[in-house]
Amino acid sequence: MSDAPQYPVTDAVLEALAITRRGVDELLPEAEWTRKLARSAATGVPLRIKLGLDPTAPDIHVGHTVVLNKMRQLQDLGHQVIFLIGDFTSLIGDPSGRNATRPPLTKEQILANAETYYAQAKLVLDPERTEIRYNSEWCEPLGAVGMIQLAAKYTVARMMERDDFTKRFAAGTPISVHEFLYPLMQGYDSVALKSDLELGGTDQKFNLLMGRHLQQEYGQEPQCILTMPLLEGLDGVEKMSKSKNNYVGITEPANSMFAKILSISDVQMWKWYELLSFKSLAEIAALKAEVAGGRNPKDAKVALAKEITARFHSAAAADAAEADFNNRAKGGIPDDIPEVQLSGAPMGIAQLLKAAGLVASTSEGLRMIEQGGVRRSGELISDKGVKLDAGEHVLQVGRRKFARVLLS
Repeated sequence: MSDAPQYPVTDAVLEALAITRRGVDELLPEAEWTRKLARSAATGVPLRIKLGLDPTAPDIHVGHTVVLNKMRQLQDLGHQVIFLIGDFTSLIGDPSGRNATRPPLTKEQILANAETYYAQAKLVLDPERTEIRYNSEWCEPLGAVGMIQLAAKYTVARMMERDDFTKRFAAGTPISVHEFLYPLMQGYDSVALKSDLELGGTDQKFNLLMGRHLQQEYGQEPQCILTMPLLEGLDGVEKMSKSKNNYVGITEPANSMFAKILSISDVQMWKWYELLSFKSLAEIAALKAEVAGGRNPKDAKVALAKEITARFHSAAAADAAEADFNNRAKGGIPDDIPEVQLSGAPMGIAQLLKAAGLVASTSEGLRMIEQGGVRRSGELISDKGVKLDAGEHVLQVGRRKFARVLLS
């Protein structure tokens, strides 16, 4: 790098660096990235920004969009975004953060997931400025000889420095040889794409550094790496995950999305602003100062919920979701409630709540009645022995659970 031309670090370059660093966990090496930005600004040649995703599941939640948001910010700076679908590496299975070998998916599952995944990712990225690639393009032609030559460029000792491999080896948990190939193949993607920057979650750092190493082995300028923090879910503790039911899906209904975001804590809200909002850091700082000065934090949370809901639906849908939430808070009945048909009239209220799926058991239904948490058509039910006759009944449990029951 010492013989490379030195390009001026202008105010525009420093602004691009600040945008790059926003909300990141690590940017390595930052000095190299600054030089790349300066070169791009001076020459007009966009940098190549790579994000590789193995489509092991079809759906995306807002936690996944943390990295996609960063891609969009870099895209808006004029750089070339490469959305890399790991159709080949998915056949191997990424061992990152796992304590057991993950069973690989079939080619058909991978391609079906990839189609759905990118359709959702386009809600964040600008599809007109996104290059879509599949790593089977260069991985399959490698063949056995190419794979062995690639494997020769990294040692087993270095591979065992990886945290999850070290723990599994110490615990006597099996590590299959094919798992060593995954980081090699991900690193080779960077060689094939000549990437300047690769993004990933904090759990991908080893694989991202592999790309730098292999690019140097192949005589290329090494990429920089950028890791994004993992977003905690609605509980504010665990990483957002569908399996933990603490997620906000980007394709779920607007009303549900808005209400879920409004349920996060006031403290957690600011991290969501930094990682998910498209507002500038100056705007967020001003809003935070207003809240610190006495403004109701709910105002800021509503603004965040509307911004994210509008992004994945529309501004009108976000407004309607806010109105629906306020209506529920006042004891009103939303329009889009599930309809359930039941027979057995007359039926005891606790049994009816269970049959309608509003509570897990009749005992929970009785407890909710005792606590004043059950309404019929907006009217509080306090009598645990009440029975409802045939007809239509709009039932509510708590603030958010509703059902329109057609009882016969």
